[in-house]
Amino acid sequence: MKKAVMTMLSLSLALTAAGCGGNAAAPSGGGDAGAKPSASAGAGSGKDPVKLRVAWWGGQARHDYTLKVIDLYQQKNPNVKIEAEYASFDDYWKKLAPQAAANDLPDIIQMDISYLTQYGGRNQLEDLTPYTKNGTLDVSSISQNTLSGGQVDGKLVALTAGVNALAYIVDPAVLQKTGIDSLKKDWTWDDIDAAGAKLKSAGKIMGGLRHDVFFPYYLRTLDQKMYSADGASLAYPDDKPFIDYFKRYQKWYDSGYLLPLDKEAQKKGTPEDDEMVMGNSMSSNGWSNQYLALAAAAKRPLELQPMPGPNAKKGMFLKPSMYFSVSKNSKQKEEAVKFVNFFINDIEANKIIKGERGVPVSSKVKEALKPLLSADENKVFDYVAWAEQNSSPMDPPNPIGSIEVEKLLKDTSEQILYKKISVEDAAAKFRKEANAILAKNKK
Repeated sequence: MKKAVMTMLSLSLALTAAGCGGNAAAPSGGGDAGAKPSASAGAGSGKDPVKLRVAWWGGQARHDYTLKVIDLYQQKNPNVKIEAEYASFDDYWKKLAPQAAANDLPDIIQMDISYLTQYGGRNQLEDLTPYTKNGTLDVSSISQNTLSGGQVDGKLVALTAGVNALAYIVDPAVLQKTGIDSLKKDWTWDDIDAAGAKLKSAGKIMGGLRHDVFFPYYLRTLDQKMYSADGASLAYPDDKPFIDYFKRYQKWYDSGYLLPLDKEAQKKGTPEDDEMVMGNSMSSNGWSNQYLALAAAAKRPLELQPMPGPNAKKGMFLKPSMYFSVSKNSKQKEEAVKFVNFFINDIEANKIIKGERGVPVSSKVKEALKPLLSADENKVFDYVAWAEQNSSPMDPPNPIGSIEVEKLLKDTSEQILYKKISVEDAAAKFRKEANAILAKNKK
């Protein structure tokens, strides 16, 4: 799985998404400061000055266009000045945690599903429901299923910025060089085994799996889930799925199909640093919204490949690529909501974004963008449309404690690959420690 972005289009992840760590102030807003604000912009000129902090993770391409969207908003709302805070996926969450502890979260936060329950369940995110009722946040062209994906304890604490689906992003050039003509849409884990052997013979590798994403997918193909309904324990009843999954992965690693762990540890999670982008790997595995950043970095044609089966339709689901939340500590909550509304619903803004954060959730925006999409952007929209017809309902948001469980899963996988523990012993150890973490957080 992506080195978490793998950063979240941006190898969680990771799979990701990442690039250009640190903070930067957004442009101050060019253009005609006296221009009449559009209705979609929300805040108007002539109001008291407003300062907002907006935080997100991503790669360089995301940083660049988000700053353009911010600049457009400031042009339409001259009284609003926005301070941008952005980083790679890993660095983003490392910075956000102490900000939360200090009650100093940015006004607007790009939120990931893995952290939604943690922040929302601890009352650190504003309930957006009242703003949907008074019209500040327009959800009229967004489906109820999409809205429900941002709910925690019955409160709408996050608005989905876009939807995406799990995917193998593959490099046709590498496939051709290794004698793999094409990959079937209904391929299986056994097909990946065979591809790995051909890649190894040609001096290439295949993209590794981000286990916090792909192991739950594997469980879904078996009609099982990662977490129990109450979030107090793991849900899969015995260790056979864990053993089968990691024995296969260990075989890939021992056979030289994957990047060595010491080299993987040096990765920064940026699209430019991806092994597929550099021409060394068949694939980069994660979410469909990561495709554009990877294709832009690769500067050559790539393809979106469905997940392996059997039972891929059971495993596949449409996932919020990421969300936008407003922090509970914000002193400008209504103005922050207006910016989120602009990002989600404004046609001009979305002509800049073009679905890079996932296929837009507004049907009006999606319809307006169709004629404007590039070939690569169309690939993402088409893949998500295909996935919508070939998937099953999404699991509930991960429970509090899931971040610790995901770290435990990553650490356990490394112990397996370094031969410090057998897969069977690792399965039992993981179950015991994961259940302890979940039970502790449930109290």
